[in-house]
Amino acid sequence: MTTSDVTIHQTFLPTGDPEASLAFYRDVVGFEVRLDVGQGQMRWITVGPAGGSGTSVVLHPPAADPGVTDEERRTIAEMMAKGTYASLILATKDLDAVFERMQARGGEVVQEPVAQPYGVRDCAFRDPAGNMIRIQEVP
Repeated sequence: MTTSDVTIHQTFLPTGDPEASLAFYRDVVGFEVRLDVGQGQMRWITVGPAGGSGTSVVLHPPAADPGVTDEERRTIAEMMAKGTYASLILATKDLDAVFERMQARGGEVVQEPVAQPYGVRDCAFRDPAGNMIRIQEVP
């Protein structure tokens, strides 16, 4: 097996409000819903680029694991509220168009498109759960 045999299939982002997160990733980002299981606050929603790769994001209830203590749940809730618990970096060839579309659809802007000193041009939004969503321009 070589490293080219391994790909990223899924990543997980927490959400305390599945409906709000679903609306953000489907209606603001433009992802398709690939799977929606569970109900209420115990719901796992898989989203990803429409017609794109097999890579997807699973929106999940934070701290649903039975091994997480009440104190850890409180810490996770506090970090999510501050936007420091989880993040995701997306990529696009047309950053300005994606930024304008997401802003027009009600995305919470954290940073407008800017050339960073470390060599990338990006922007940032916050999803309804407080997760930082950065979008980088790629050639």
